[in-house]
Amino acid sequence: MAEKRDYYEVLGVSKDASKSEIKDAYRKLAMQYHPDRNKAADAEEKFKEISEAYAVLSDDQKRQQYDTLGHAGFDQRYSAEDIFRGADFETIFRDIGFGFGDLFRTFFGGGFSGGFRERTNRGQDLVYDLELTLEEAAKGTEKEIVVPRTEKCEVCGGSGASPGTSPITCPKCNGQGKVRNMRRSSFAMYVQVTPCSECRGRGTLIESPCKKCHGTGLVKKRRKISVKVPAGIDEGYQLRLRGEGGMAPNGGEAGDLYVLVHIKPHELFMREGDDLWYVLILGYPQAALGAEVSMPTLDGSATVKIKPGTQAGETIRLRGKGMPRFRGYGKGDLLVRVGISVPEKLTKKQRELLEQLAEEFDEDVKHKKSRFGF
Repeated sequence: MAEKRDYYEVLGVSKDASKSEIKDAYRKLAMQYHPDRNKAADAEEKFKEISEAYAVLSDDQKRQQYDTLGHAGFDQRYSAEDIFRGADFETIFRDIGFGFGDLFRTFFGGGFSGGFRERTNRGQDLVYDLELTLEEAAKGTEKEIVVPRTEKCEVCGGSGASPGTSPITCPKCNGQGKVRNMRRSSFAMYVQVTPCSECRGRGTLIESPCKKCHGTGLVKKRRKISVKVPAGIDEGYQLRLRGEGGMAPNGGEAGDLYVLVHIKPHELFMREGDDLWYVLILGYPQAALGAEVSMPTLDGSATVKIKPGTQAGETIRLRGKGMPRFRGYGKGDLLVRVGISVPEKLTKKQRELLEQLAEEFDEDVKHKKSRFGF
């Protein structure tokens, strides 16, 4: 498989381009490579490429993840369906006079689970930032979070009509929620499908709106949701809870909830992938003579054997004492960086002993004044 080009390069924009600049760049390229206009052999592939780049860079969350992880990391976390989910192609293609739904289903549907979905009858995807301790990330946990979202109005049952009344079929679109218009360009005759302006795509009209939801069929609520966090999860991972996003009007599909994980800094350990780092401070006699010392791990304390002559900066590896491998087997390692403690104050006896030791090693520790007086 050919390596993907950088999304910014694909659209010809800089990494600090605004959303409007990204949209303008895609609009121009879509007109250039749209298969109804460009019959070149590579037009279809280029159209797919620019559409994928736009779907990512036009979404703040996906763009941030892409900028942080690069192509390799991003592609591990986002499927093709995830990439295109929620992207607003309808507005752009309506502006340039092309249909979009059938085209995307033709190009991308086979590779998607369920194919490309239009935005018009689907609830809003939501993002929740969840902060965990390193211990919670290591062992896995279950958290109860409170998420504000839209839900079906309990008064009207989601119909939007006052109790005792019902919506009527829209006379303009005959309940279809969309209208078709024949349009001609210099290239071809085609049908443009747009949401009905009378019913706004619902297919029905409400003559007596529900007072609770004002005819929308939806109300805002704060919902408690339980989130299971698997062991070994790392900073920046997101957990996808299908159907836990905002409810859609008119009985459409609910959006998804994306839980973005953040790990709090730990007072003892620093994480590096599946490995952990710890600084172990030894006294000079322990480092010189060797010792067995106790130190903390995420599973409790462990005894570490220090070999005689251990130097400051050496690393001791405790295998299997790191983080569980996320959605894998085994654990990473705990890497122990050795430091040597030098006492700041000495008793008279301690000084004498150290001076004797220095003499044994033929080391001069006496302070001599220089000709400058220090």
